[in-house]
Order: sequence, then structure tokens, then C-alpha cells
Amino acid sequence: MILQRTLKQAISATGVGLHSGERVKLTLHPAAPDTGIVFRRTDLPAQDEVVVRPALVNDTRLSSTLVTETGVRVGTIEHLMSAFAGLGIDNVMVDVTGAEMPIMDGSSAPFIFLLQTAGIEEQSAAKKFIRVKQTIEVVEGDKWVKLVPHDGFSVQLSIEFNHPAFNRAPQMVSVDFASHSYIEEISRARTFGFMHEVEYMRSHGLGRGGTSITPS
Repeated sequence: MILQRTLKQAISATGVGLHSGERVKLTLHPAAPDTGIVFRRTDLPAQDEVVVRPALVNDTRLSSTLVTETGVRVGTIEHLMSAFAGLGIDNVMVDVTGAEMPIMDGSSAPFIFLLQTAGIEEQSAAKKFIRVKQTIEVVEGDKWVKLVPHDGFSVQLSIEFNHPAFNRAPQMVSVDFASHSYIEEISRARTFGFMHEVEYMRSHGLGRGGTSITPS
């Protein structure tokens, strides 16, 4: 039986939100079995708990943002959530002093370091999995995703950008997590963008925390 995981102790880090430009403190706490991943906005009086579920991902403008029915927002969660998934952490309380996670270096690696420093422990409850039993495909414009039954977890990704930086190399990658290391081969992948996206962000009040922009 594969068991659920949480942290051994609480741990904190401070950084800047990529889009808000605000300095925020992030604190990760151990949580009981079957709690899931729960965000708490400690800067809000009610400190509403935001339990992560797909239906709350309501804003995807250059990041992934949870928005509750009452309008509580928790933004740019993708790198932290990737770290949780990569280390198999099921239950954790995430306190944050603002509306956005700190961007750190733009990858999941700093969050991996935090989690490993806090320590990971197995719990008494069995881990829950989603098994894909039939092929599912979702298409939106020129983007699509397909889930296919597989004995394991394997991902094939492709991108298509008409840009010299991408034309020089293959634009497809396959990762089978039975043979590839998330920490060594995935966690250091960093956010990238183009200058026209920077201009879009700035015109919409986003990207205020970005400091290392190189034109391409």
C-alpha cells in the first residue's frame, strides 16, 4: 500500500510575486491525512481556506490562479503545486501573506529545496490515485490535450513557436516518470516569455515582480 505524505515540520520563505510585485511570506505546514492542499490568505480578515480543486482555476493569464466563489484569489501556484506533485505530497496547509505565491527563480527547484528541508513523512492513510480508463481529448482553438490509459505516468509535450530559439531544437519531449527523475530533469525548468508578452503584462498591470527580462 502506498501511503499519503505530508511535511515533518513547518517551513517558511519570503519572495516577490511575479505579477503583483509584492513581497510575500509563504509558510508550509504539515496537515492531517485526507486534508489535501489548502491555501490560506493570512492577509485577509476571514483567512478563508482555499482547498485546491480543478474547478477553482479561473484565471490563467500567464499563470494559474485559484478563485473561490467569494472572490478570494491565490495566484501563480503552478511551480509550488508542481513541487508537491513531484515529491508526492498529498496534505499541506499553505499560508501566504498576499494574493500570489513568490516567484523565486521561476522554477519549482526552490520549492523542492524547501520541502526537502522541512522533511517528508508518510501517514497512516492510503494515497488516492486517478486512473484513466478511456481516452479523453479536449480541444480549445489550436491547443489540445489527450489522456490515454497507461500502466504508469508518462507525458509527451509539444510546443510550436515560430521563433529561432525554438527552431534550432526539437519542439517535443517525452517523459516517463518510471525512468526519469522529476528533481533532476523537470524541477529546474523555468518560466520563459517573449517581449510582446512582457508588453501585454505591463499594459494589464502584470509582471511587476519580473526583474531579469532579456529581449529575444
